[in-house]
Amino acid sequence: MPPTAGWENFYVIVGSAAGALIGLQFVVVTLLAGTPAADGGQQDSRVFATPTIVHLGAVLLLAAALCAPWGGIAAPAWIWGLTGLAGLGYIASVAWRMRTQTAYRPEFEDWLFHAALPAVAYGAFAASAFTVGAHPRGALFAVAAAALLLLFTAIHNAWDSVTYHVFASRRRAHAARNHPE
Repeated sequence: MPPTAGWENFYVIVGSAAGALIGLQFVVVTLLAGTPAADGGQQDSRVFATPTIVHLGAVLLLAAALCAPWGGIAAPAWIWGLTGLAGLGYIASVAWRMRTQTAYRPEFEDWLFHAALPAVAYGAFAASAFTVGAHPRGALFAVAAAALLLLFTAIHNAWDSVTYHVFASRRRAHAARNHPE
C-alpha cells in the first residue's frame, strides 16, 4: 500500500474547498468590477488579490497530486517540493510588491497573512520533500498541515479583501452623497 493511502478523503475535502473558493473569488471580482476603483486598484490586486488565487491554486494542485494513483511517494514529493520552492519565490515577489506599492500601507496583520504564513507553508512543502525518504509519514503530515495553513490563510485574505472593498465602496458612496460635485 502506498504511503499516500488513507489521505484521499482529506485531500478531496481540501481540494474541493480550494476549488470552490477560487470560483467564489472570481464571482467577487466580477461583482466588484462595477464599483469605482480606489487609487492604485491595479497595485492592490497584484499585491492582495492575486496571491489568494495563487495560494488556493497551489492547494488544489497538491490535493490533485496527492489523490492521483502514483503507487509511490516520489512523484508527489517532487510536485510538492517544486510547489514549495516556486511558492517561496512568489512570496518574495509579493513581499516586494507590498513594500513598494503606494495604494495602502500594510500593517502587521497584512505582513503576517500575505507574506509570513504563506512563506511558512511553502517552506514546509519544500522541506518535507527533502525529508520524505527518511520520514514519509511525518512528511505527509507536514504537507497536510502546510496545505491547511495555506487554505486558511487564503480564506482570511479573501475575507479581508472583500470586506475592505465593501467598506471602501460604502465610504466612497457616502462621500459622493454628502459632497456632490
